[in-house]
Amino acid sequence: MSSETNFLDVTLLGKEYRVACLPEEEDALRQAVDHVDGKMREIAGKTRGNAAERIAVMTALNLAHEFLSLQNRLSEEASAPDRRHDEGLDIGAVKRRIEHMEAELDAVLSPQDKLI
Repeated sequence: MSSETNFLDVTLLGKEYRVACLPEEEDALRQAVDHVDGKMREIAGKTRGNAAERIAVMTALNLAHEFLSLQNRLSEEASAPDRRHDEGLDIGAVKRRIEHMEAELDAVLSPQDKLI
């Protein structure tokens, strides 16, 4: 794992941004950009105004809601061990993966706070 930070130019809703990224996280960041851009375009298509800040806030809220809903559902499934075994799902592994994803997102997004 490299500690060298690269800068990657990405486009969200037609606007370019430069983000800091570790080389080994570049593919994950590109996937996140594609996902967020798609959500932003979806929301932009449903709203009258095209204020980028409003679209970004609504997208962030929608993504946070989806994430928290998934997290709650996983917690509920973890507390029902009979269902966990029936589905063959390792809830502990899923939780660890989500925590890892949160840490990666925090690492990628925290340099952005410094750029604003």
